[in-house]
Amino acid sequence: MFQGAITALVTPFRDNQLDEEALRRLVRRQIEQGIDGLVPVGTTGESPTLSEAEHKRVIEITVEEANKAVPIIAGAGSNNPIEAVEYSNYAAEAGADATLHVAGYYNRPNQRGIYAHFEYVHNHTELPIIVYNIPPRAVVGVEVDTLAQLAQLPRIVGVKDATGDLTRPIRERALIQKPFSYLSGDDVTAIAYNVGGGNGCISVTSNVAPKQSAEMHRLCREGDFVAAAKLQDKLFALHAALFIEPNPAGAKYALSLLGLCTDECRLPMVPLQDSTKAAIRQAMMDLELL
Repeated sequence: MFQGAITALVTPFRDNQLDEEALRRLVRRQIEQGIDGLVPVGTTGESPTLSEAEHKRVIEITVEEANKAVPIIAGAGSNNPIEAVEYSNYAAEAGADATLHVAGYYNRPNQRGIYAHFEYVHNHTELPIIVYNIPPRAVVGVEVDTLAQLAQLPRIVGVKDATGDLTRPIRERALIQKPFSYLSGDDVTAIAYNVGGGNGCISVTSNVAPKQSAEMHRLCREGDFVAAAKLQDKLFALHAALFIEPNPAGAKYALSLLGLCTDECRLPMVPLQDSTKAAIRQAMMDLELL
């Protein structure tokens, strides 16, 4: 079962090209600081603006550099199930451990259509699948009953929940009768999600503070939610600052302050305002990251 702090990796660029050496540095740092897993080419990885070749190369490098130290959940989602299958099958060839799939954006299917999309991907691929439920980006959401129905498919093994509804893990666990990974998609509410039965978080903040994020989720696994909440309080300013402007511009700027990659994003992401940069820098100084 996938659990703990799992980083939604940024994709580093230099002069509008994939910065392969920076990506390797980022992966090594994550593992050295105790992260529980990695998600390349998700939302934070700017997957919509990567070419097919870049998408596949990011997965390949992440798998290679991690060298089985942690699970790799490769982003493979698309509103086109044919493309989702293609990316999933490449992830399997590259050696990833699972895939992360979103569905629905722009197409706006109903619940039967959402189920049919995931069923098609499941039946034409071989890796375990994490369902990415993010209504703010996808327009439509995966309802509790639909997720429970999807969980009956043997290789649908978890959910990344970015609905903001903290009752979801409670309601879903009541219907899903198999080992299942309940992963928050929101750093700020991750502890509360874990209290409700979650197993961890696919995190943006852990790009910047992997050690602290991993420790926070370790405390949750051990049932020490008081200590986890204290650490969450310390991280809150960083969580907030990273999302003042659209992700991943904040995370990339923070990583640039650490000398790990440039702060370059691709359009339609634009450079941060000075006030946002100041907030991120201050939050990092307060955490003694700088």
